[in-house]
Amino acid sequence: MARAKPPETPEALKRLLEGLQRQGVTDLGVLAAIEKTPRDLFTPDLFKDRAWEDSALPITCGQTISQPYIVGLMTQALTLEPRSRVLEIGTGSGYQTAVLSRVSRLVYTVERYRTLMKEAEGRFQTLGLTNVITKFGDGWEGWPEQAPFDRIMVTAAAQEEPKTLLAQLKPNGVLVAPVGKGPVQSLRRYAGDGQGASRSRSCAKCASSRSWMASPANSGRVAWGLGRGAVRFNV
Repeated sequence: MARAKPPETPEALKRLLEGLQRQGVTDLGVLAAIEKTPRDLFTPDLFKDRAWEDSALPITCGQTISQPYIVGLMTQALTLEPRSRVLEIGTGSGYQTAVLSRVSRLVYTVERYRTLMKEAEGRFQTLGLTNVITKFGDGWEGWPEQAPFDRIMVTAAAQEEPKTLLAQLKPNGVLVAPVGKGPVQSLRRYAGDGQGASRSRSCAKCASSRSWMASPANSGRVAWGLGRGAVRFNV
């Protein structure tokens, strides 16, 4: 099959960024990171012509690359700082990882599919990203050897508060994850109070078809929706 021709990147990227701002992704650092990250590099040839759409797209292992809005929303919710050490649960295509790497000092990312991890590592090398450290394994366990982290991002729904991961967060750290049982979850932001406890608030409601916590024993990531639009919540 012939490789699809990508759109005119500057114009398509401009439309994408304007759309993200209209939806509430307004952090200039996050928008700049998305602007600098070539989403077409993370998109299979069959879907190159849709690389700059604000939609999720299929990738290897039956997974997807996230809708840019979701990437922007979650990255913004982390309130990253230039010296932040970030743990990402679920590398996926590496797109979200690459965005995180541009607004933080170090990104530690865990992926349960070896194929996805190797493909993502190749993309990081192509982009010259030297501040990303990858690990193959069960993301639900986090990365205790490298803890504590300033920020943690979980890219799939947990049925309950992710206590194992919260324990790997610094006292003033932030964790963002979709949490909840049943078809509807809440995208929650946990912020440490500096005394070993954390405060939680909902950033958005999401409807999912299944849960996933980066374990080889579990199958699939989560499909969820915000507002009227359903999105695939992978990265």
